[in-house]
Amino acid sequence: MSSYAVIGTGALGGYYGGLLARNGADIHFLMRSDADYAREHGLRVDSKNGNFVVHPVHAYHNVDEMPQCDFVIVALKSTQNDALIELLPSLMHNKSYAIVLQNGLHVEASTEAIVGKGRVMGGCCFLCSNKAGPGYIRHLDYGTILLGAYRGMDGKSPAVPSEIVQSVVQDFSAAGVPIEGTDSLQLARWKKLMWNIPFNGLSVVLNASTDQIMNTPPSRQLAEAIMQEVREAALACGENIPVSHVDLLMDHTDKMVPYDSSMRLDYLAGRPMEIQAIFGNPLAAAHQAGFSARIVQTIHDQLQFLQATRER
Repeated sequence: MSSYAVIGTGALGGYYGGLLARNGADIHFLMRSDADYAREHGLRVDSKNGNFVVHPVHAYHNVDEMPQCDFVIVALKSTQNDALIELLPSLMHNKSYAIVLQNGLHVEASTEAIVGKGRVMGGCCFLCSNKAGPGYIRHLDYGTILLGAYRGMDGKSPAVPSEIVQSVVQDFSAAGVPIEGTDSLQLARWKKLMWNIPFNGLSVVLNASTDQIMNTPPSRQLAEAIMQEVREAALACGENIPVSHVDLLMDHTDKMVPYDSSMRLDYLAGRPMEIQAIFGNPLAAAHQAGFSARIVQTIHDQLQFLQATRER
C-alpha cells in the first residue's frame, strides 16, 4: 500500500485517515495542537459502523517533521488554502499526487497552482462527521467518496493517470470506505453542491439543523427550490443532472440523522465560513455561462453579511 499524509485531521481527514490507518496504511497525520494527545492516547473514531482507536498513530505538530509521501490528502477547510504553499512542498516528492477532499467548486485550483498540473485529484465526500475533541472523531452517517482527476478550471489541464486514481480507490476500498472513481469530477461536484448550497446556507441563515429545515414546510420548500436552481446552474455550465436527483437528495436528507452542517458549526464557533468555495465559485461559473442564480445569490449575500458582522 502507498504512503499517505493527511493535512487537516478533523471530521473528514480524521475519519478517512483513521480507516486507512486501521487497515495498516503507512499514514502520517498533521495534527498540530492534538499531536501530543494523539501520540499518547491514539486517534479515536466512534462510528455507526463500529468504534475503533488507532494506536500508535503517526502524529506531527509540523510538516517539517513528516516524511514525504506518495499521496497527500488535503482535508483542510478551503478557507485555509492559503496555508498550502507552506505545507504541500515539504510533503511531496516528484512522483507524489494530491487528493483534495473539500467542499465546493474548483477547490483544487489552489493545490494545482502549487504542485502543478496533472498531479491533483478531487473527491466529493458524502459524509456526516464531526470532530468531538482532541484526537476524537464522531462519524454519524454516510461516508461515500466520488474521486476523479482534476482537469483545471477550463477542463483542459492534463489529468492524473486513471491507474493512479484507481490505486487510491483500491486503498480506500480495502480500508472500508465506499468509494468510486469518476470520469467527471465537476459533474460530481455540482451534484454535491445541490445539497451543500441549500443546507449549509439555510442552516446558518435560519439557525437550524437539517431535520428542522426538512420538517418545517416553508424551509423544506425553500431548500428544494434552491436545489432546483443549483441544478439549472449546472445545466447552464454543461453538466447534465436529471431532475430526479432533486428527489433523491431530498429523500436522503429525510433519512439522515439530525445534523448540523459544517458551515453552521463554523459560524457558531466564530470560524470563517466556506462561502467562496461553496457559493462564490459556483455563482461565478453560472454567471459566466449566462445563468442568474437569484436565490443562491441572496443566500450568498446574507452569509457574507453574517460573516462580516461577526468579524467586527
